[in-house]
Amino acid sequence: MKKLSIDDIDLTNKRALVRVDFNVSLKDGRVTNDKRLRAALPTIQKLQGSGARIVLMSHLGRPKGEVLEEARMGPVAQALGKLLNTTVHYVPETVGPMVEEKAAALKPGEILLIENLRFHKGETKNDAEFAQALARLGEVYINDAFGVVHRAHASVAKITEFVQPAVAGYLLKQEMESLGRVLENPERPLMAVIGGAKVSTKITVIESLLDRVDRLLLGGGMIFTFYKAMGLETGQSLVETEFTELAIRLMQKGGEKLILPSDVLVSPEFDFKARKVGQLSTVGFKEIPADCYGLDIGPETIAGYARILEEARSIVWNGPMGVFEITETARGTTRIAEALAFASGNGALTIVGGGESVTALEAAGLSEKITHVSTGGGATLEFLEGKEMPGIAALTAR
Repeated sequence: MKKLSIDDIDLTNKRALVRVDFNVSLKDGRVTNDKRLRAALPTIQKLQGSGARIVLMSHLGRPKGEVLEEARMGPVAQALGKLLNTTVHYVPETVGPMVEEKAAALKPGEILLIENLRFHKGETKNDAEFAQALARLGEVYINDAFGVVHRAHASVAKITEFVQPAVAGYLLKQEMESLGRVLENPERPLMAVIGGAKVSTKITVIESLLDRVDRLLLGGGMIFTFYKAMGLETGQSLVETEFTELAIRLMQKGGEKLILPSDVLVSPEFDFKARKVGQLSTVGFKEIPADCYGLDIGPETIAGYARILEEARSIVWNGPMGVFEITETARGTTRIAEALAFASGNGALTIVGGGESVTALEAAGLSEKITHVSTGGGATLEFLEGKEMPGIAALTAR
C-alpha cells in the first residue's frame, strides 16, 4: 500500500465524503441484491465508530446525464439502513445548497446518501466544476469503490484536487493489496486461468500475464479463435476472425506457458435465450464437427487443468470456461472453481475477478473458500494489466 488508507487519518467529527459502488439492481423500487452494500459496511462502520459525519455518493445504472426516476438512490438508502440498523438520510439532489445544508447538519455517526452521480454529465466527463461542487460536501475524501477506479470520473479522480486527504477505504485497500500480490511478489508457481466469450476483451490481460505467470490456462468461447488461427475446424462456435493473427502472436509469445483445451464439449443445437442445448458429446480439439457449437471444456482438459492448479501457490481466475449459465455446459467452470477452492485449502493465494467468474463461484457455493473475490470487472482486468488506475493514482501518497 503506497497510498494512505482510512486507518491513517483522523476522522473524529470530520465530514467524510465517501465514493462507494452501490450500482445495484432494482426491481419494483427495491434492491434485489445487496452484496455491494454489504461490501461497503466495514468502511461505513469504521467511520461511524470514529465519530465521522458520513456523506455517501455512488452512481446507479447508466442515465447518461439525465434524471431517471427508476435510477434514484432512495431504495438504496432504505436497504442500507436495514443492514446498518440505522437511518440513512437520503437527499434527491446530488450537489447544490440543499445537499450542502443536509451534509452540514449531520451529527457524528449519521449518514447521508446523495442522489445518483450520473444524473450529471459532469461525472463521466471528469468535470472540475462538478467535482468542486461535490468536494464542498466533505472535509476528507475516501474512495471505497474499486469497480470504478479505472474511470477518470469527477467523483473518482478530479475531486481529489479539491478535498484532501484522499484515502482508500477498506474494500479498495483489500483489492489493492490482494491484486498487488499477484503483480509484485507472488509465491510461485503462479497460474492464471482466463476464460470468457471473446479474446478481444482479454487481449491485454493475457499479454500482461504471460510476462508474469508460470502457466496460463485458456477456456471459454475465446479458444475457438485460437483454434481457427491454427487452421482447425471450429464448427458453429464463436470466432473473432479479425483476431486470429493476434491469437497466433499470443501463442508464439506464450510458448509452453499458454495452454489450450485438448478436448471440448459440443452440440449440434444451442439456444442461449431458451437455455437449451442438444445432444452433447466430447471431441478432441482437432475434431470439432462442422455443424456443432463448442460449449465447454472437456473432461480431459478439466482433469489436466486441475492437476496444474494443484501445484500452484498463487492463482488468478477471470472468465468462465464455457456456457456456465446452462447446467449441462457448466461443468468446466464449476470444476475450475472447485480446483481453486482446493488450492486455497492447501494454502495457495487464490483470486477470482470478473462478474461472470464471481457469479459462477457463488452458484457453486465456493466464494468463502477463495482467498479474495474481487468486486471489480473491468477494474480487475486493468489492474492485472498493470495499467495506471485514475482513482488510485489520485489518492494521497504515503
